[in-house]
Amino acid sequence: MIDPTLALTARVQEAIAAAFGAQWREADPVIRPANPRQSDADFQANAAMALAKQVGKPPREVAQAIVDALPTDDDLIDTVEIAGPGFLNIWLRTDWIAQAATTELADDRLGIPTPAQETVVVDYSSVNAAKEMHVAHLRSAVVGDSLVRTLEALGHNVIRQNHLGDWGTAFGMLIEHLLEVGEGSDEAKLLETDPNAFYRAARAKFDASDKAEPPGSAGDFATRARKRVATLQSGDADSLRLWNEIMDLSKVYLNRVYTQLGVTLTDDDIRGESSYNDELAEVCDSMEAKGIAVVSDGALCIFQDEFIGRDDKPVPLIIRKSDGGYGYATTDLATIRHRSLHLHADRALYVVGAPQNLHFRMVWSAADKAGWIKGTEPIHVQIGNVVGPDGKILRTRSGDLISLQFLVDSALERAAEVVAESRPDLDEQTRATIAHQVGIGAIKYADLSVSHDSGYTFDLDRMLALQGNTGPYLQYATARLRSILGRVDAADPKGPIVLTEPAERALALRLLEFGAVVAQIGVTLEPHRLAAYLYELASAFTTFYEHCPVLKAEPAEVRDSRIALCALTLRVLVRGLDLLGIEAPEQM
Repeated sequence: MIDPTLALTARVQEAIAAAFGAQWREADPVIRPANPRQSDADFQANAAMALAKQVGKPPREVAQAIVDALPTDDDLIDTVEIAGPGFLNIWLRTDWIAQAATTELADDRLGIPTPAQETVVVDYSSVNAAKEMHVAHLRSAVVGDSLVRTLEALGHNVIRQNHLGDWGTAFGMLIEHLLEVGEGSDEAKLLETDPNAFYRAARAKFDASDKAEPPGSAGDFATRARKRVATLQSGDADSLRLWNEIMDLSKVYLNRVYTQLGVTLTDDDIRGESSYNDELAEVCDSMEAKGIAVVSDGALCIFQDEFIGRDDKPVPLIIRKSDGGYGYATTDLATIRHRSLHLHADRALYVVGAPQNLHFRMVWSAADKAGWIKGTEPIHVQIGNVVGPDGKILRTRSGDLISLQFLVDSALERAAEVVAESRPDLDEQTRATIAHQVGIGAIKYADLSVSHDSGYTFDLDRMLALQGNTGPYLQYATARLRSILGRVDAADPKGPIVLTEPAERALALRLLEFGAVVAQIGVTLEPHRLAAYLYELASAFTTFYEHCPVLKAEPAEVRDSRIALCALTLRVLVRGLDLLGIEAPEQM
């Protein structure tokens, strides 16, 4: 990987050591791309600001000492200027950029490094089985899948985990409802097509039965549903058969949504709550034996001094209810134990809503006290909300969360209108394919272009715009590049790249940053940084295209160089979009 930031860091560190002593060789030069509003430099180094106090000299004097220690015949650095209170503005040699870009053109990995391999468990999507996915489930699936793709690109061993809510009291009423409507009936098939309708019908029966007078008769629905939970969790064969039938029908629905969204989860990735059922009693017994959990008001609880509530007392983590049942905390304790001690994860990512942060911290702290976290760093990748124009979570008129399918269908319908209007020359099937790529890409990019812990507004008009920081803008850039390269004889342009215009130089320099950006996301787990980079790259290409003729460029070496730049730009954009889980249409 030819990363100008790393190369500059090494040069400036050597200069710092030469100026102030070898003990400062590892000092961070704080190299950043220069702000175009402040300077036309390529990079800025803020080392002098940080070093000034430590070496006891004014920042500008420190900056001058660093400049004086830099080699005068360097093949990387062209010019350095001191600005403001002591910033270093740095321009690279254009021939170094050209050579680095030419080398990158031949790199199959496009500069993506291969750091030390880790085993990373990524828990994402994790919806409730037998219920329809709604708007709140969108971000976990989209962000989690992008992280999975990026970590795999870096060479890590990634284990997908879909921690389905597939166990508990709801399944008692679902099984009883299935028995009443009949296995194989049209109502049962709603689990494949409209799981919410099936769930609501079961819920309505349960609520109506629960309120009936006198309650608790042997034949009423609510009583049978509660008994069914007990028989299911005790391993009753017929109950398990019916549970499996519900799960199989639910998987059909989930897989359809994942396929439509381009999310890479499969049935093999399901590790639902039910898979830990046999461990829950042992988890509780072990916690109690270790003195970590105690009985309080009939429930088994974990009290930890670092988690204090409003009453200035430790917040209880209930792992066994007073009625003997188990909750999320018990399952989550078994889950982190499995991921650490059995899967040997270096990192365990939980791509889950931000409100769950306290719960996870309490669970992980308790698991660590029990010795169940060995060499594993559990990380909560906090997910923000999707909101409407009014800033509130999207809901139907009845107050329910809007279904994910409704949002997807709305985006696809609007995308189809846009494509039909812009490309009436294409056949219907081609337009449908492009509309699907654009519609899904618009949704996913809008989600991934903001920090995962921030909310964003679901606005289809903005998402589907061909201008601005949108998915379709990036997809259009790839389509335009394919159009250019489609008129070139050479199937695999190899350059060499020569840079004669500022727009060429800016594009080439931006291309060299790709591998470092991907590597950064593997550490920070922030896909929005890749989205921002791709938008900046597409913008640099647009400027290049406006100022630099490609196919009609003269002389031939300039034409070949610009074709090679286009080829490299296309490869980086397509690869980057793929890491976000977004397709790049052949034409738009």
